[in-house]
Amino acid sequence: RYRHTIIFLLAYLIYNDGIQTVIVLAAAFGQEELKLPMATITSVILLVQFVAFGGAMAFNWLAARFGNRNAVMVGLAVWTVTLVYIYALVSSEAQFYVMGVIVGLVLGGTQALSRSLYSFLIPKGREAEYFSLYEVSDKGTSWLGPLVFGLGLQLTGSYRVAILSLIVFFAIGMALLSQVDVRKGAVEAGNEPPAR
Repeated sequence: RYRHTIIFLLAYLIYNDGIQTVIVLAAAFGQEELKLPMATITSVILLVQFVAFGGAMAFNWLAARFGNRNAVMVGLAVWTVTLVYIYALVSSEAQFYVMGVIVGLVLGGTQALSRSLYSFLIPKGREAEYFSLYEVSDKGTSWLGPLVFGLGLQLTGSYRVAILSLIVFFAIGMALLSQVDVRKGAVEAGNEPPAR
């Protein structure tokens, strides 16, 4: 009965798997491909956590101006550009730090807005079961990203190509998310549609 909720959930499962894979395997990229010391990788991971707060605030502003779905779409586009940046340009410690800043900015925003967007699409009084499904489903697909990354690495022997192969998660996620009509989905679920 909640078509837009299901489409959103599918989109989220796919693009979030891409996000989680980038976060987990960026350290391996830094260590194995760039030969960076563990101290640098640890400091970049900490930097991402601090920058994510500012990213969430910036994406909140974007969502207020252009709507939650469109702000998430911008976030997914930035994730895609980030993967191209890693593939084509990241070859030094400074560029790895730049990557960390970009990931931090977009990480906080896409995660927070995805939850917010989902909240409009679930029936009132059934939030616990729908958010449980949201969390459990997320864990159920968490092997797809590492599988694609691993296949890319095994077939090409290149961490750069393996990272680039994760674009498929963001492309499919954006394609599905573009089919979600948030206003219609909110009405179907019996909720007040968002202002934008």
